[in-house]
Amino acid sequence: MTPSAGTIRVETAQPYDVVIGRGLREKVLDLVGPEAARVAIIHGPNVADRATALRMPLADAGLAVRIIEVPDAEQAKTASVLAECWRVLGEAGFTRSDVVVGLGGGATTDLAGFVAATWLRGVRFVNVPTTVLGMVDAAVGGKTGINTAQGKNLVGAFHEPVGVLCDLDALQTLTPREVRSGLAEIVKCGFIADPSILDLVEADPRSASDTRSDVLAQLIAKGIAVKAVTVKGDLRESGGARGAIGREALNYGHTLGHAIERHEAYEIRHGEAISIGMVFVAELARAEGLIDDALVERHRAALGTVGLPTAYRGDAWPHLLEAMRLDKKTRGSTLRFVVLDGLASPQILPVTDELLLRDAYRAVSG
Repeated sequence: MTPSAGTIRVETAQPYDVVIGRGLREKVLDLVGPEAARVAIIHGPNVADRATALRMPLADAGLAVRIIEVPDAEQAKTASVLAECWRVLGEAGFTRSDVVVGLGGGATTDLAGFVAATWLRGVRFVNVPTTVLGMVDAAVGGKTGINTAQGKNLVGAFHEPVGVLCDLDALQTLTPREVRSGLAEIVKCGFIADPSILDLVEADPRSASDTRSDVLAQLIAKGIAVKAVTVKGDLRESGGARGAIGREALNYGHTLGHAIERHEAYEIRHGEAISIGMVFVAELARAEGLIDDALVERHRAALGTVGLPTAYRGDAWPHLLEAMRLDKKTRGSTLRFVVLDGLASPQILPVTDELLLRDAYRAVSG
């Protein structure tokens, strides 16, 4: 297939390009660069054939390629898997001029980025996401990390890739559930920054879920563009200019979402969990008088129309509250949530009143 691509520039301290299109395999060599002698491709079990195919142009160029298969999904993001990747790099003699490639979903690229961030205090890495979620969320923005028994992404580093390849051909093998999970992150971008995303999803939810459609391609590009603009100037999530919320806006729905993921032992998809989390913070914002009924219901409608859940078990609340206290946005005993005070207008809401939180959760209890 003839490569066909568009490019989104991520203007951070070390700018890089996100290339979106089809038939992009050969472009990985351009990102690896001429100074590398070795490349490690870290991939999940579901994309082993793509790892083999990706190896070909690199090996043909004379690079020594090591392929490291890691467990699927969140099972990859553990200290033991990280240590195994370090072992392989050490045995291969990886130096600072060599490159790590993360191939797979968001969990795999999170891990690969952290491997690169920690090896020799930082080597270059390239992200090649193969899921909708990976393309619009984990592969862009420089967040890397692993999980602990206490929570998700509690150990990590900010380490930007030198480039990202989003080959839309990779999406053809995804299950409908995996596509829906990625759509949750795209819909999130619609609520926090670009309402045209919501218009596209609501107008044609079937095409939005079709991996062959131009609509999904547009949605992926729009989601990446939102993230590129949001992380600009706020790589380390310290807040935007003039007191603006900055990168934390991307955590919309994630505080409760991450707690649900942990409660489900990561058997629930990330997008499914943050879908519920977005409805929760919408209810929280309504209770605080920040948004109206129509915007709350638009959350349920936009997410529900592509088959995402908008409610969760009522009896889980004590466990979820405990897990939320470990969220990265928490300060002392104060929980902090990203909420809206209008469409595409996110802000941080500190909450100390547990009754307010419980009442908002009741509204999403199934």
